[in-house]
Amino acid sequence: VQLQASGGGLVQAGESLRLSCKAPATIYGITDMGWYRQAPKSQRELVAMISRAEIANYGPFVRGRFTISRDDAKKAVYLQMNKLGTEDTAVYSCYVNRIGGPPLQGQGTLVTVSS
Repeated sequence: VQLQASGGGLVQAGESLRLSCKAPATIYGITDMGWYRQAPKSQRELVAMISRAEIANYGPFVRGRFTISRDDAKKAVYLQMNKLGTEDTAVYSCYVNRIGGPPLQGQGTLVTVSS
């Protein structure tokens, strides 16, 4: 079972992107949802996560530029990214934690920011 992430692409520095990720309808017991990213030759890092109570946490590099949200009816998580910089270039992957089952993770969507 995989998650479907979408919304990546090529943008210029300063522009915005909105990433989306949807879990299969057959998945239940979703708790935390979030996004990781991995840039070339870099370690994977947590971008943002949001709890069932919609409490969000962000990586220190976000600096108020990104907003994570979720729609439990659609089993979806979103990442609105504003003021993108070249340092944000990476593959962004979503994940879902759930009760009674292993975490789910998507294949990722590529975000490329040009200067």
